[in-house]
Amino acid sequence: MMNKKIYLLLLVFSISILTKAQQTPAAAQSKSVLIMNATAHLGNGKVIENSAIGFVDGKINLVADATLIRLAKDAYDITIDAGGKHVYPGFIAPNSTLGLVEIDAVKSSDDEGEIGEMKPHIRSIIAYTADSKVIETVRPNGILMAQITPREGRISGTSSIVQLDAWNWKDALIKENDGIHLNFPATFKRSGSWFEPGGIEANKDYSKQIAELASFLADAKAYLGASSKERNLVLEATKGLFDGSQTLFINANDEKQITDAVQFSKENGIKKMVIVGGYEAYKVGELLQKNNVGVFLRRVHEMPENDDDDIDLPYKAAKLLTDKGVVVGLENSGSHERMNTRNLPFLAGTCAAYGLDKEEALKLITSNTAKLLGIDAQCGTLEQGKDATLFISEGDALDMRTNKLTNAFIQGRMISLETHQTKLNDRYKTKYNQK
Repeated sequence: MMNKKIYLLLLVFSISILTKAQQTPAAAQSKSVLIMNATAHLGNGKVIENSAIGFVDGKINLVADATLIRLAKDAYDITIDAGGKHVYPGFIAPNSTLGLVEIDAVKSSDDEGEIGEMKPHIRSIIAYTADSKVIETVRPNGILMAQITPREGRISGTSSIVQLDAWNWKDALIKENDGIHLNFPATFKRSGSWFEPGGIEANKDYSKQIAELASFLADAKAYLGASSKERNLVLEATKGLFDGSQTLFINANDEKQITDAVQFSKENGIKKMVIVGGYEAYKVGELLQKNNVGVFLRRVHEMPENDDDDIDLPYKAAKLLTDKGVVVGLENSGSHERMNTRNLPFLAGTCAAYGLDKEEALKLITSNTAKLLGIDAQCGTLEQGKDATLFISEGDALDMRTNKLTNAFIQGRMISLETHQTKLNDRYKTKYNQK
């Protein structure tokens, strides 16, 4: 009886959360905007101390040193004086389940995974909820785009890239069906649980599981190369892996996994691949660089996994890979991943504290991520012709003490930075007479 009462209370609470609407998405940009006098961090390693950033119709049309240009008084409809502040390109969250799960304990709000093992045809985008309450909590820290990614199974499905201020998934799309996600077989198996860890033993089925994957891809190539009258949607969904229009994102962490994953992709004709997780990727940096394979490092705010690892290995992994010429981005999967997405810029800040130059660390969540996702021609840096997806912060956006956004724009539209959390903050400030 008690369990039923708890379930009913949870259901009522969940419905109340789900039915509270998010902020209304901003209308298309109708007036040109000029941001003056801010320190502009372009996302490509360059900084303009006193900048002029202009955009019209959702596209950036001016990136310049404000001390070296002259503009007519009425050149732009709106001018924002951002003196003493900082301008950044919008941050990008790859390998994310934002909008796929609202409340973990409520199954009806969980659409991150489907039943089955080989599911390249499963498209996460059609389950994406653009008005998720979680999404509005990440924008005030500068996360304005995300790769919506399925979970579970050997091949989890196909991801898509969205901007985070939209009425529905179609409005949100930046790039549809950008890649397919594969969980590479584990080389070792751990027994026990988090509260009572067991031993570690080799995965006896490792070679067999890789062979099953290779057989699946061989079937896919045979199907795509034949003129079959019957459509096979599962095999048909892999076409982009062989013609280079999609990327294979391979979740792999240990040295052997990563080495075998690179070899597996080459042997099976995969045109583009990215390692996701990459805990021991630094051990095979030369192999990754030689094969033009980038890495999305798993959340770096973690403890080391092995007894003999350096205590700060997760923090300095980005530096180790960058020094070897590998293109590195940051992702935030793991426990409480959706609510922790807001911390993405501070993961980059930690990488800066452990060896990376600050502007190189910024690239981990801007231009590098855009490059690995194949959207670098459209976003990821502050450059003329790219989307005006950017924000103004009062301080260093990679430092949680100073990252305080005053304005944010997605494709030129000034978006709301209000959330249910800021509303509560304002409410209780009033109660206790705080400013």
